[in-house]
Amino acid sequence: MSSHPAFGGGGYAAACRILNPTATAEAAQVPGHTPRLGKEQEGTEGMTNAWLPPEEYVETIARATSYACLYFTDGRGRPVQLKAAYNTETWQWPGGNMDHGETPWECAVRECLEETGIAFEGEKKLLGVQFVSQRGHDWPTNHVGFIFDGGTLTDEQIAGIVLDPAEHTEFRVQTVREWEEIMTPVNFARLGAVDEARRTRTVAYLER
Repeated sequence: MSSHPAFGGGGYAAACRILNPTATAEAAQVPGHTPRLGKEQEGTEGMTNAWLPPEEYVETIARATSYACLYFTDGRGRPVQLKAAYNTETWQWPGGNMDHGETPWECAVRECLEETGIAFEGEKKLLGVQFVSQRGHDWPTNHVGFIFDGGTLTDEQIAGIVLDPAEHTEFRVQTVREWEEIMTPVNFARLGAVDEARRTRTVAYLER
């Protein structure tokens, strides 16, 4: 696995010493540069003097887009889901893809307001993380999702949901078993895992 000194404990200087023992102290102090093996300069022990700035280094490692959403239930513990306008088989939670500069939490809260009219002000509580591998032309990068606990909605809050017709056509409140009957196995697996995480006070990790 490749790593960037900016996100590791050793820092740039440590990585510099590992890859290039002869690098000067001045070079080791230059921020924002990442050592990277260059085939034309590799020695018998894999040493190199090739360096890449961050904008070039990120081209060599896996990329990912991200989404975030909120998981709500009613007072009886029944999940609340929205039906996607673009795919009649897709039931989902209020959420969407992250904008530039957003954190996952900010994205979840913004999308919830846009898609339901609910201005969520609860605590930040993570219920699950989902990793979806790239799917070629359908989605050319990996996709990482953050599912937060939206807590319990009152009957009044549920009745007051205002959908964006460009995004969703309806919403429903059903038991987990009832949801299983109408959802695809792949989508239900996420719902089941996140609902269990809520009940057991854990955090679900899913791969697809």
